[in-house]
Amino acid sequence: MKVPVQPISEAAAFSENIGTAIDVHRLVSIFRRRLKLFVAVAALIFAAAALITFQQVPKYTAMARVLIDQRKQQIIAADQTVTSALPDEASAVDTETEVLRSRSIAESVAAEANLFSDPDWNGTKARKGLFKTLFGWLSPQDQKPVDEQLQRQQVVDRLLYGLNVARANDTFLIDVSYTSPNPADARKFANMFANAYITDQIAAKYQATQRATEWLNARLGSIRKQVNEADAAVQAYKASHNLLSSQGATLTEQEISTLDQQLALARAQQAEAEARLATAKSQLARGSTGEDVGEALNSPVVQGLRAQRAVASQQVADMSGRYGDRHPDLLKAKRQLADIDTQIHAEVTRVISNLEAQAHIARQHASSVAGSVSQTRNTLAGNNQAGVKLNELQRNADAANTLYSSFLDRFKQTTAQQGMEQSDARVISPASIPTSPSEPKIVLDLAFGLITALVGALVAIILAEIFDSGLTTADDIEHDFGIPALGSIPALNSVVDEEQGADLPEPYDYIVQKPLSGFAETFRTLRSSLLLCRTGRAVKLVAITSSLSDEGKTTSSFCLARICALSGDKTIVIDCDLRRRGFNSFIPEEHEEGLIEVLSGKRKVEEVILPDAETGATILPLGRSPYTPRDLFSSPAMEQLLTELSKTYDLVILDAPPVLAVADARAIVHRADAVVMLVKWRSTPRKAVESSLKVLQASDAYIAGITLTRVNQRQQSKFGYGDPAYYYGSYEKYYTS
Repeated sequence: MKVPVQPISEAAAFSENIGTAIDVHRLVSIFRRRLKLFVAVAALIFAAAALITFQQVPKYTAMARVLIDQRKQQIIAADQTVTSALPDEASAVDTETEVLRSRSIAESVAAEANLFSDPDWNGTKARKGLFKTLFGWLSPQDQKPVDEQLQRQQVVDRLLYGLNVARANDTFLIDVSYTSPNPADARKFANMFANAYITDQIAAKYQATQRATEWLNARLGSIRKQVNEADAAVQAYKASHNLLSSQGATLTEQEISTLDQQLALARAQQAEAEARLATAKSQLARGSTGEDVGEALNSPVVQGLRAQRAVASQQVADMSGRYGDRHPDLLKAKRQLADIDTQIHAEVTRVISNLEAQAHIARQHASSVAGSVSQTRNTLAGNNQAGVKLNELQRNADAANTLYSSFLDRFKQTTAQQGMEQSDARVISPASIPTSPSEPKIVLDLAFGLITALVGALVAIILAEIFDSGLTTADDIEHDFGIPALGSIPALNSVVDEEQGADLPEPYDYIVQKPLSGFAETFRTLRSSLLLCRTGRAVKLVAITSSLSDEGKTTSSFCLARICALSGDKTIVIDCDLRRRGFNSFIPEEHEEGLIEVLSGKRKVEEVILPDAETGATILPLGRSPYTPRDLFSSPAMEQLLTELSKTYDLVILDAPPVLAVADARAIVHRADAVVMLVKWRSTPRKAVESSLKVLQASDAYIAGITLTRVNQRQQSKFGYGDPAYYYGSYEKYYTS
């Protein structure tokens, strides 16, 4: 039982916690135990890695460097190009890196290098050799042709296998590397990939420009048709609604303008004629003879008549002075003057009549023009209403013309760009022929192989520990099952000198021959543990059992009986394994009767027990009877026998059968004061031990603990940390050989 120890300081407590979390000594112990496995696995993996490294064909790597260049020759404006330049961003360089790795670039390189028809690349050379080797009896006509598309894909895959494209740090440089067994091929393909990328960029821009030109040309034809239709619709609508125009105005508008001018002129003429007429009538109304009327004054007839009257009047005046009033010449002159006055009056009357006619004509003309203006204005109102639809048609026509003009300008610009495409990248450092191989990197590969070997060996140790279901140390017992470990029983050949190994006695005889040896001491330790396992109660009945057979149970029982007898205890060991009857092999003479006969009442104990002459221990064998009664160990006779033997002997050892193999073990362990479970070192599975302990607990047995048997003391002393045998080298010389 562990006694808790108060830590001396915080440092000690921390050290203890660390030791609990990571048991370094245990890990070292596991490593030492699996050292041979570690070395074997590591050597195997490293040898395989070295073999692969030295058998690799040397490969050479050539590198070309491509610059994503934002500087371009400005032959045309940048905003007129079909495809814009690459953005000044890191993602653009990463995208172009992936483009360089694309299958389309690889296909163009393969086509340029004529790899699709090269037998070394398309696989036909190797396939022919394979057919020749395996199917030599087939004729070429019987061989199925390989799918051409699949063959091309395989060539591209092989070509891409040697390609490596990477961005140079955070710059706009892309490193195009190619690896090949042939240094010339490495240089050739590195440069071809770089140039193919440049060519692909230019071709892509050329195709984009060509597609844009073709699309614009086709679109121009459609838009041109729309323009013609829109213009025709405008003209047809104008003609159908009399909206024809000249110099920016419709004919109706021009007509109204002309009529307005004519109307103003007619009204002015009317006003003038009416004013002259009114003036003449006003003069006549004031008593005028009309001679002073403006129109009469301007009349040449009136002017001539007035001239004649003046002459006639002069003659009358002259004759009146010379002749009398009755003179015929005077009368004639007066008649002539009166006739001239009559003519003047008639001419004035005619002038006034003419003024009235002119005024009437002016009024008629003004009225006619005014009517025409009114009619034309009505026509203009209708035209304006029809102009709403005309405006819509005109806007459509204008929009179509504007669109056509923009497309036509863009078509001319795009057409001018063809043949002027520039790549966004350029090769600044072509690849050169490599002078030394890049693969294999012998030192690096061997170092990697060594690391892999060490890791693989560690994994092998871990797997071995995981799948190792056996128990190794006392710590394993206490940690896994929470049951005390009662020490370990070593294999005899592991604790004796190597010179004695060829003539080694049986373990139970070695105890007698070497009672002070380390081997004998392990059984004394077991005896002490058993006698003190139950506080306040004497332990007299001890059952020794195991999970499975062949775990050293019978030999250990006999050795324990002899040690107890040599220590002064009156000891008897009973063979309770009906199927093995192991103690019969320890008895020199044939013994036909034993425990079965005692329990059946045929014999008494005193009649069948056998003394061990060398140690004084007593043996109760089973005998050799093949008959076994039912429930032998659950019978009252067995209980009575054990009671009597407990009174007679200091220690009764029951050699019970395996717990998992035989049901009799449950009845035996139930009657014992303490049960010892024997577990074969690094052999008995943990699950078997766990199942056995469950059976023992279900049988209400007191389990004193577990003892490891057949422990290789030499190995345990090297890597059995957590077990007393770990320190065997320190106390080995203490024992007497």
